[in-house]
This record gives sequence, C-alpha cells and structure tokens, in this order.
Amino acid sequence: MNPKAVLALILVPTVILAGGLSYAFLNPAGQGPSGSDRNGPGSPASPANEDPRDLSELVNASNRFALEMYAELANPSENLFFSPYSIFTALGMTYEGARNRTADEIRAVFHFPADDQTRWSLFKALIGKLNANDSGCDLSTGNALWVQRDFEILSSYVNTLQDSYRAEAVNVDYIKAAEAARLRINGWVENQTRGKIKDLIPPGFLNPSTVLVLTNAIYFKGDWLLAFNQSLTKEMDFHPDAAGTVKAQMMVRKDEESVYNYTEADGVQILKMPYTGDRLSMLVLLPKGGTVSALEKKLTADKLSGWRGTLKEQRVDVYFPKFKLETKYFLKDNLSHMGMPSAFSSAADFTNITADGGIFISEVIHQAFVSVDEKGTEAAAATAVIIGKGGPVEPAIPVFNADHPFIFLIQDDETQNILFMGKVADPTK
Repeated sequence: MNPKAVLALILVPTVILAGGLSYAFLNPAGQGPSGSDRNGPGSPASPANEDPRDLSELVNASNRFALEMYAELANPSENLFFSPYSIFTALGMTYEGARNRTADEIRAVFHFPADDQTRWSLFKALIGKLNANDSGCDLSTGNALWVQRDFEILSSYVNTLQDSYRAEAVNVDYIKAAEAARLRINGWVENQTRGKIKDLIPPGFLNPSTVLVLTNAIYFKGDWLLAFNQSLTKEMDFHPDAAGTVKAQMMVRKDEESVYNYTEADGVQILKMPYTGDRLSMLVLLPKGGTVSALEKKLTADKLSGWRGTLKEQRVDVYFPKFKLETKYFLKDNLSHMGMPSAFSSAADFTNITADGGIFISEVIHQAFVSVDEKGTEAAAATAVIIGKGGPVEPAIPVFNADHPFIFLIQDDETQNILFMGKVADPTK
C-alpha cells in the first residue's frame, strides 16, 4: 500500500499494563518439540549477561535489511518513511517462534545471527542501550506481546521475549472482545508514541482467529546541535524528480558556526547534522547532478559505510526544507516478495510459539511519523505482527541545497544503527 504523503516516526516504550496474563504453558522445561533442526527458545537465564561491547553483528544485519526494505518500498514520485529498527525488532520476536523452513526464510530476509545465545544477548544489549537515556535526546523503544486468553503458548517463548526483548506479556480476548483488544493495543501505541501513532491496527484486522499480536514502537525527539534561525526560513523552489517546481519552506544555515561533517563522493553530497548530545544524527544523501532514483540503485550498506568514513568537519552553507511525513504500510506482500512467503501461509511453522502449530502471520502493519523544523526532529514508528490460526486471509565552502529529492536516515552514531530511514520526494505533500 502506498504511504500517505506525510512523514512520521513512531516509538513505543515498554510499560506494564494492568491485568494479568493467563495462558497455558505446554513446555515449562523450555525445550522445543523434538524433530526440529532449530532449538526452542531457552531459559531467560541462558543468554550472556549482558552488554556485549560489539553490537556490530546485529547492527549490520539491521542496516542491511534497512536498505533492502527501502528498495522494496521505494516509489519514484512518493515520499517514503519507515523505521527499519522497529520492523527488524518486531520480526525478531516473531523469528524466535519459528522453526525449519519458516525460520530459515525469516532469517534470510532479516540476516539475524543464527546462534540463539548471540542473538538474544545482542538484542538485549541493543534495546538496553537505546533506552539508557544517555543520548542527549528523548529516545525510547519498547515491545509487547498480546496473547489470546487461554491460548496454549510455550512458556519458553514468552520467557525469551521478556528477557531478551524486554517485552511485556498482556492477556486479551480476541474471541469475545476483538474490538476492545484492538483499542487497547492501539491505545498503548498512541500513549507510548506521545500521540504520534494513532490507530496502528485498523478495524477488522483482529478477529476470533487471532491468537497473538507482537508490537514494537520507537520514539525520538532531538534538537539540532546547530539550530536553524527561524527568521531566515523562506519560501524557495524545490525540484522533484518529476517535471515541475514546487514552493517549500527552506531553512538556512550559513554563518561562521555552520560547521558540519560533510563529503562528496560518487555524485552524492553527504551531510551529517548532529542532535544535542552529539550521539544521534541525521545523515542526508543528496544527489549532485543526478536523480534520487539513480542514487537508490547504487545505495548499499557497503557504500554507506564507505561514505561515512570520508566525512570531514568543515564549513558548509546549508539549505534544508521543513517537512512532516506520515506513512503506513501493510507489509505482508513486501516481506513475502523479499523471501519469507511461508510465514504467511498454511505451511508456516511457529511451533516454538505453540506446540500444536497451525498458526501463521496474517499481516505486518507499520506506521511512522517524522517532523523536521528549525529546532530539531520528532519521529516515531510502530510495528504490529498479527498472528492467527486456521487458513490464511490474504574547498570553496560547499553549498548543500536540498532543493530536490533526497534520502535521509536517523542513526545512532555510537553503533551506526539506522533507527529511521526515508526519502523526501516533495516536502509540500
């Protein structure tokens, strides 16, 4: 589904909700059913304790997925915005319940570390780092699993999500009160994203066949380290790839203190705009003399890493548009096309969630928001994985003038993890 022409970003921190969780634990020993080529989730005490200094294996996987999902969603004439981190984490929780071919396909799409202990400890450390409140910005993320009352879910699966993904387990009733469950999940998302993500799950997506919903959300708000002077913002021409010109509110920074990390390489201007705390930043990739479509075709994780390595602090005259985007994606078809079709079919094997099997992903919904102005950036995103049972339902001072389509991402500079990613094709839409 095409995104709305508004830019948005969503983050949902973990909260403890009132109401107990009631489900049947079929496998208290935490062992997966026999006959599998992949073990079931282990005890929460088993992952390493904790804070591996090198998160690169998981971050590289997430960033590789980010660029592949961008290519899957990109449309030449439309704005694009999503949180690869949110989708990656929500499907990470889903992957913990998969086995055999289903697990292999999900791992191939998301490039998850195959070793359980490594993956668990890395996710736990990464989530802890993002929620450490030490970045100088308002950054938080959270996970939850919303379980059908009396659904026979394995205790080992719940334990893994609670420990390694810091997910809260909440009991709901999709059979007798599906609409109430939908409103409760959406309310949690809205509350944790400061009202930026509303109605994540539309009416009709939860029904008596639903047994489990997995949610991730992320929220970010940061002030520019080098704020723009609002009085200098003025209406200027912006040139979409398509023929024609539109008027956009362009922010301007070209004083003596306008010093940024900047480089030019392979026909691309690259500008890094830091947020307060100097740990998070926006990295903008602006085609120079070419189109954003041409840039998209050559953008890879290795290219991005190489460009980052050539950034050099220098004076730059910056012209950058104000914009606000809101997007919503239904990712079932996209993820199937990327290589994990069995998870959405009757062939799905999620016997690490329930020993009886017979469940599948009915839809993956992602919604995001971003707003950029003279002061800084606010962004949020949320992802819901809906799981059901039964049959599937389908040297001179460089001038960085962003007056034409560009790609941007919000990253954690310490780990280089891409938290959000998008494209501005027309900031006025």
